[in-house]
Amino acid sequence: MTSPLGAHPSATPRAANGPLLEVRDLKVRFPVYGGILRRKVAEVNAVDGVSFALTRGETLGLVGESGCGKSTTGKAVIGLYKATGVDAHMEGQVLLGDGGKEAADLMSLSKDEMRPYRRQVQMIFQDPYSSLNPRLTVGQIVEEPLANFMDFSRKNRQDRVKELLARVGLDAEQSTRYPHEFSGGQRQRIGIARALATNPQVIIADEPVSALDVSVRSQVINLMQDLQEEFGISYLFIAHDLSVVEHISTRVAVMYLGNIVEIGSADAIARRPLHPYTKALMSAAPLPDPERKRPDRIILKGDIPTPMAKPSGCGFRTRCPIAQPSCSEDVPTLVEKDGRLVACPWV
Repeated sequence: MTSPLGAHPSATPRAANGPLLEVRDLKVRFPVYGGILRRKVAEVNAVDGVSFALTRGETLGLVGESGCGKSTTGKAVIGLYKATGVDAHMEGQVLLGDGGKEAADLMSLSKDEMRPYRRQVQMIFQDPYSSLNPRLTVGQIVEEPLANFMDFSRKNRQDRVKELLARVGLDAEQSTRYPHEFSGGQRQRIGIARALATNPQVIIADEPVSALDVSVRSQVINLMQDLQEEFGISYLFIAHDLSVVEHISTRVAVMYLGNIVEIGSADAIARRPLHPYTKALMSAAPLPDPERKRPDRIILKGDIPTPMAKPSGCGFRTRCPIAQPSCSEDVPTLVEKDGRLVACPWV
């Protein structure tokens, strides 16, 4: 039901076998105001030069401690700050294509120019209790993106809503009910149905199971995997639960204080992390497999620096057990080591 992406003045040349979504040097800064006159007194460097790519049918897990910039990255990629008028300064490129010769730079588009691409990238939000409009019925919630972005008749929209609800395990008769009449797991299924409505190529899942009971998390994760296999959807899966990320992800990107410090296959990072921060993160994660040997727990010293005053050079150096004097000079770049990209010259 979707049409190919058309060329746009902001289109960027790219190889024919290029990624579906490519983020280049993304930076997001939020101003901090203070005083009676509300003058700008500081800036929060929430995302500080993040780059990654996503291919069709792939799941890239984005993990890190709370406040590292995971959710900010996802919202910036989908253009949520621009659409809602949030006071944020953003730089970089977000290239969306389909393996063609040109890709549209979503960062450079205005709200009106973004509209044709909006249906290609959708989002599943973290909190199923606040992300659904309580004034609308479930049918109206799922139908809304169809009315806004798809050229469907009223009858076709209603048929599509019934199809989507059935696909996520809900009855068509439930379309007349309101969100408060559903459990948390059912609400998240409604959110997934809404995200699927426009046949998107990419879905950004911002901690989609963290607010759910453990008993229903696996059901939602399995549903997302089934839908990915059926429709070839690509996921940017943002989470802090490493066991969930390892289970669902093809590759994993580890973030610390606004930067990606390691990217590699989910299995490689889970079994043999290289960056000191990734090692500490993995050592703290519970192991669902009792046969796997638990690594020695790594306790990081000190507090996480504030994004308003990041350390010079490597942002992790103030807590790193192998930091060298030169780590304070330059921000380390991602270089290939042992089949993955690592932002540390000492591993």
